[in-house]
Amino acid sequence: MNIVRRGLMLVLSSPSGAGKTTIAKSLLKQDKNLKNSVSVTTRSKRYSEAHGKDYFFKDIEEFIRMRDNEELLENAHVFGNYYGTPKEFVFEQLEKGFDVIFDIDWQGTQQIAHLARNDLVTIFILPPTLQTLYERLESRGEDNVETINKRMQDASAEISHWPEYDYVIVNENFEKSLEKITAILEAERSKRTRQIGLAEFVNQLRQCSVQTSE
Repeated sequence: MNIVRRGLMLVLSSPSGAGKTTIAKSLLKQDKNLKNSVSVTTRSKRYSEAHGKDYFFKDIEEFIRMRDNEELLENAHVFGNYYGTPKEFVFEQLEKGFDVIFDIDWQGTQQIAHLARNDLVTIFILPPTLQTLYERLESRGEDNVETINKRMQDASAEISHWPEYDYVIVNENFEKSLEKITAILEAERSKRTRQIGLAEFVNQLRQCSVQTSE
Protein backbone atom coordinates (compact mmCIF):
# COMPACT_ATOMS: atom_id res chain seq x y z
CA MET A 1 0.00 0.00 0.00
CA ASN A 2 1.44 3.35 -1.05
CA ILE A 3 -0.72 6.43 -0.47
CA VAL A 4 0.67 9.45 -2.29
CA ARG A 5 1.82 12.13 0.17
CA ARG A 6 3.15 15.64 -0.29
CA GLY A 7 6.36 16.20 1.59
CA LEU A 8 6.75 18.71 4.40
CA MET A 9 9.39 21.21 5.44
CA LEU A 10 10.70 20.51 8.95
CA VAL A 11 12.38 23.55 10.48
CA LEU A 12 14.63 23.29 13.53
CA SER A 13 15.63 26.58 15.13
CA SER A 14 17.54 27.38 18.31
CA PRO A 15 20.25 29.64 19.69
CA SER A 16 23.64 28.55 18.41
CA GLY A 17 24.88 25.62 20.49
CA ALA A 18 21.48 24.36 21.67
CA GLY A 19 21.76 21.22 19.57
CA LYS A 20 19.68 21.70 16.43
CA THR A 21 22.48 20.78 14.02
CA THR A 22 23.36 17.57 15.88
CA ILE A 23 19.68 16.58 16.00
CA ALA A 24 19.22 17.38 12.30
CA LYS A 25 22.19 15.17 11.34
CA SER A 26 20.84 12.29 13.43
CA LEU A 27 17.39 12.58 11.85
CA LEU A 28 18.92 12.50 8.37
CA LYS A 29 20.97 9.43 9.26
CA GLN A 30 17.99 7.42 10.52
CA ASP A 31 15.29 8.54 8.05
CA LYS A 32 15.69 7.81 4.34
CA ASN A 33 12.62 9.91 3.45
CA LEU A 34 14.22 13.04 4.90
CA LYS A 35 16.40 15.27 2.72
CA ASN A 36 18.76 17.97 3.90
CA SER A 37 18.24 21.55 2.81
CA VAL A 38 21.74 22.74 1.99
CA SER A 39 21.95 26.49 2.48
CA VAL A 40 24.16 28.97 0.68
CA THR A 41 26.27 31.22 2.90
CA THR A 42 28.90 33.91 2.63
CA ARG A 43 30.70 32.95 5.83
CA SER A 44 34.03 31.14 5.84
CA LYS A 45 34.07 27.34 5.83
CA ARG A 46 34.87 25.66 9.14
CA TYR A 47 37.41 22.84 9.12
CA SER A 48 34.69 20.24 9.84
CA GLU A 49 32.46 21.36 6.92
CA ALA A 50 32.34 20.32 3.27
CA HIS A 51 31.19 22.48 0.35
CA GLY A 52 27.92 21.15 -1.10
CA LYS A 53 27.21 18.96 1.92
CA ASP A 54 26.99 21.33 4.86
CA TYR A 55 26.73 24.59 2.89
CA PHE A 56 27.31 26.09 -0.52
CA PHE A 57 29.95 28.72 0.21
CA LYS A 58 29.46 31.81 -1.98
CA ASP A 59 30.89 35.29 -2.14
CA ILE A 60 28.61 38.24 -1.38
CA GLU A 61 28.13 39.18 -5.05
CA GLU A 62 26.88 35.71 -6.01
CA PHE A 63 24.60 35.54 -2.98
CA ILE A 64 23.02 38.90 -3.79
CA ARG A 65 22.48 37.79 -7.39
CA MET A 66 20.62 34.69 -6.21
CA ARG A 67 18.54 36.72 -3.78
CA ASP A 68 17.61 39.39 -6.33
CA ASN A 69 16.64 36.71 -8.89
CA GLU A 70 14.26 35.18 -6.30
CA GLU A 71 16.19 31.90 -6.32
CA LEU A 72 16.08 31.68 -2.51
CA LEU A 73 13.20 30.42 -0.41
CA GLU A 74 14.48 32.45 2.52
CA ASN A 75 17.54 34.49 3.38
CA ALA A 76 18.96 36.18 6.46
CA HIS A 77 21.90 38.24 7.68
CA VAL A 78 23.31 36.61 10.83
CA PHE A 79 26.53 37.39 12.69
CA GLY A 80 27.80 39.47 9.77
CA ASN A 81 27.16 36.80 7.12
CA TYR A 82 24.39 35.98 4.65
CA TYR A 83 22.47 32.69 4.59
CA GLY A 84 19.77 31.45 2.25
CA THR A 85 17.92 28.35 0.98
CA PRO A 86 17.80 27.50 -2.75
CA LYS A 87 14.11 27.31 -3.69
CA GLU A 88 14.01 24.91 -6.65
CA PHE A 89 15.48 21.89 -4.86
CA VAL A 90 13.07 22.15 -1.93
CA PHE A 91 9.85 22.24 -3.94
CA GLU A 92 11.03 19.42 -6.20
CA GLN A 93 11.51 17.19 -3.13
CA LEU A 94 8.11 18.05 -1.66
CA GLU A 95 6.37 17.13 -4.90
CA LYS A 96 8.19 13.77 -4.91
CA GLY A 97 6.94 13.04 -1.40
CA PHE A 98 10.21 13.64 0.39
CA ASP A 99 10.48 15.79 3.52
CA VAL A 100 13.13 18.51 3.74
CA ILE A 101 14.80 19.49 7.01
CA PHE A 102 16.01 23.04 7.68
CA ASP A 103 18.56 24.19 10.23
CA ILE A 104 17.71 27.92 10.17
CA ASP A 105 16.92 30.81 12.49
CA TRP A 106 13.64 32.61 13.23
CA GLN A 107 14.13 35.12 10.40
CA GLY A 108 14.28 32.41 7.76
CA THR A 109 11.38 30.57 9.38
CA GLN A 110 9.16 33.65 9.13
CA GLN A 111 9.95 34.04 5.44
CA ILE A 112 9.14 30.41 4.65
CA ALA A 113 5.92 30.64 6.65
CA HIS A 114 4.88 33.62 4.54
CA LEU A 115 5.39 31.65 1.30
CA ALA A 116 4.36 28.10 2.22
CA ARG A 117 2.81 27.81 5.68
CA ASN A 118 0.80 24.67 4.88
CA ASP A 119 3.98 22.75 4.03
CA LEU A 120 5.77 23.89 7.16
CA VAL A 121 6.35 22.24 10.56
CA THR A 122 8.46 24.29 12.98
CA ILE A 123 10.28 23.22 16.14
CA PHE A 124 12.22 25.51 18.48
CA ILE A 125 14.95 23.88 20.56
CA LEU A 126 15.82 25.42 23.93
CA PRO A 127 18.88 24.71 26.10
CA PRO A 128 18.16 23.63 29.70
CA THR A 129 20.25 26.57 31.01
CA LEU A 130 22.37 29.38 29.58
CA GLN A 131 25.40 27.90 31.34
CA THR A 132 24.86 24.67 29.40
CA LEU A 133 24.61 26.68 26.20
CA TYR A 134 27.94 28.40 26.89
CA GLU A 135 29.66 25.10 27.70
CA ARG A 136 28.38 23.52 24.47
CA LEU A 137 29.66 26.45 22.40
CA GLU A 138 33.03 26.29 24.12
CA SER A 139 33.36 22.51 23.72
CA ARG A 140 32.82 22.72 19.93
CA GLY A 141 36.23 24.32 19.62
CA GLU A 142 35.24 26.08 16.39
CA ASP A 143 34.72 29.65 17.62
CA ASN A 144 37.00 32.06 19.46
CA VAL A 145 36.04 33.64 22.80
CA GLU A 146 34.82 36.84 21.14
CA THR A 147 32.47 34.92 18.82
CA ILE A 148 31.15 32.76 21.68
CA ASN A 149 30.40 35.85 23.77
CA LYS A 150 28.59 37.44 20.81
CA ARG A 151 26.48 34.31 20.36
CA MET A 152 25.60 34.32 24.06
CA GLN A 153 24.57 37.97 23.87
CA ASP A 154 22.26 37.23 20.96
CA ALA A 155 20.82 34.05 22.50
CA SER A 156 18.22 35.89 24.58
CA ALA A 157 16.81 37.69 21.53
CA GLU A 158 16.66 34.44 19.56
CA ILE A 159 14.95 32.57 22.40
CA SER A 160 12.25 35.27 22.56
CA HIS A 161 10.83 33.94 19.28
CA TRP A 162 9.84 30.55 20.74
CA PRO A 163 6.06 31.35 20.72
CA GLU A 164 6.13 31.56 16.90
CA TYR A 165 6.86 27.83 16.57
CA ASP A 166 4.52 24.83 16.38
CA TYR A 167 6.52 22.81 18.91
CA VAL A 168 9.13 23.56 21.59
CA ILE A 169 11.69 21.03 22.88
CA VAL A 170 14.04 21.58 25.84
CA ASN A 171 17.19 19.73 24.82
CA GLU A 172 18.48 18.49 28.14
CA ASN A 173 18.91 14.90 26.99
CA PHE A 174 19.83 14.34 23.35
CA GLU A 175 18.24 10.91 22.96
CA LYS A 176 14.93 12.02 24.48
CA SER A 177 14.88 15.16 22.33
CA LEU A 178 15.53 13.10 19.20
CA GLU A 179 12.75 10.69 20.17
CA LYS A 180 10.27 13.55 20.63
CA ILE A 181 11.11 15.17 17.30
CA THR A 182 10.88 11.81 15.52
CA ALA A 183 7.37 11.38 16.97
CA ILE A 184 6.38 14.88 15.82
CA LEU A 185 7.61 14.14 12.30
CA GLU A 186 5.63 10.89 12.09
CA ALA A 187 2.47 12.57 13.35
CA GLU A 188 2.76 15.43 10.88
CA ARG A 189 3.29 13.00 7.99
CA SER A 190 -0.01 11.33 8.89
CA LYS A 191 -2.08 14.50 8.66
CA ARG A 192 -5.02 14.09 6.30
CA THR A 193 -4.21 17.25 4.34
CA ARG A 194 -0.72 15.98 3.46
CA GLN A 195 -1.90 12.58 2.22
CA ILE A 196 -3.01 13.83 -1.17
CA GLY A 197 -3.66 10.30 -2.43
CA LEU A 198 -5.96 9.42 0.46
CA ALA A 199 -9.23 10.22 -1.34
CA GLU A 200 -8.34 7.86 -4.18
CA PHE A 201 -7.38 5.11 -1.72
CA VAL A 202 -10.63 5.48 0.25
CA ASN A 203 -12.71 5.38 -2.94
CA GLN A 204 -10.99 2.17 -4.01
CA LEU A 205 -11.43 0.75 -0.52
CA ARG A 206 -15.18 1.39 -0.57
CA GLN A 207 -15.54 -0.26 -3.98
CA CYS A 208 -13.80 -3.47 -2.96
CA SER A 209 -15.93 -6.53 -2.47
CA VAL A 210 -15.62 -8.64 0.62
CA GLN A 211 -15.39 -12.44 0.49
CA THR A 212 -17.45 -14.02 3.21
CA SER A 213 -17.44 -17.58 4.44
CA GLU A 214 -20.51 -19.66 3.71
